[in-house]
Amino acid sequence: MRIIRDHTSIAPEDRGASVAIGNFDGVHLGHRAVIRMAEAGANGAPYGVLTFEPHPREYFQPDAPPFRLMSQAARASRLEKLGVDHLYELRFDAALAALTPEEFAREVLAEGLGLSHVVVGADFCFGRDRRGSVADLQRFGAAMGFRVTVADLLDQAGAQISSTAIRRALTEGRPREAAAQLGHWHRIEGQVIGGERLGRTLGYPTANMSIDGLHPPRFGVYAVLVDVRDGPHKGSYHGAASLGVRPMFGENRPNLETFVFDFSGDLYGATLSVGLVEFLRPEEKFDGLEALIAQMDRDCAQARAILTAL
Repeated sequence: MRIIRDHTSIAPEDRGASVAIGNFDGVHLGHRAVIRMAEAGANGAPYGVLTFEPHPREYFQPDAPPFRLMSQAARASRLEKLGVDHLYELRFDAALAALTPEEFAREVLAEGLGLSHVVVGADFCFGRDRRGSVADLQRFGAAMGFRVTVADLLDQAGAQISSTAIRRALTEGRPREAAAQLGHWHRIEGQVIGGERLGRTLGYPTANMSIDGLHPPRFGVYAVLVDVRDGPHKGSYHGAASLGVRPMFGENRPNLETFVFDFSGDLYGATLSVGLVEFLRPEEKFDGLEALIAQMDRDCAQARAILTAL
């Protein structure tokens, strides 16, 4: 997959593409339907996704609580798995935010990227102050030489599939419901970082990962699927993970600690993708380490049973 970040200077082979436009946070089933329409409308040209980094909401509300379902790198990885040819990941800054709808259509879509076809959701808005509507985009496309397809919003069981609904399911500890809308397990991806090695002393060594910048699912213990993306231990595993602030040890910075079943080795520095399968219990503070270890034994037994049945 080719990643293009500057619409003002692109190679000739990257022009003329058919793209789906949006933020694609989570790359859920609704997003995938829009991407498939971009592929179907390519007519032999490249097809791909046009998105923005940072997310416009992060740009306009830098102090708001984290809301993203996936990092920039995780989104790119998921799109590549879907077979996307081109990812136009444009920098969202003051200059881009200031463009009127017509300027965005002309300077970015038509002249900059030279797109042949764009696909957007029915609720798509664009340009300064989000003033541009789908009808405006269709009008600009007809005048500027690119086709516009409008995708209906996708429903599931009578409810719209959306990143907002997925965040709500995760906040309430319902990862299977989130997965039904995503079309894949919700995953937290990142590099394993150094910790205090407390799990090792308890007989449960864990791989620690930051969740900074991400929407935090409900704190507690989960049955998880673990993909080690690189290094000598690359592969897929089962495990149990604790997401939260570790009240037993007085921590206050949320992170994800994953115990990988039947594993022996060093994962420091490796990139992990941890899929949340089922919420087992909330975070707790125990009366001593023996009670904590006994509960961890039960957690792991329950997680093994759940994951074996998948």
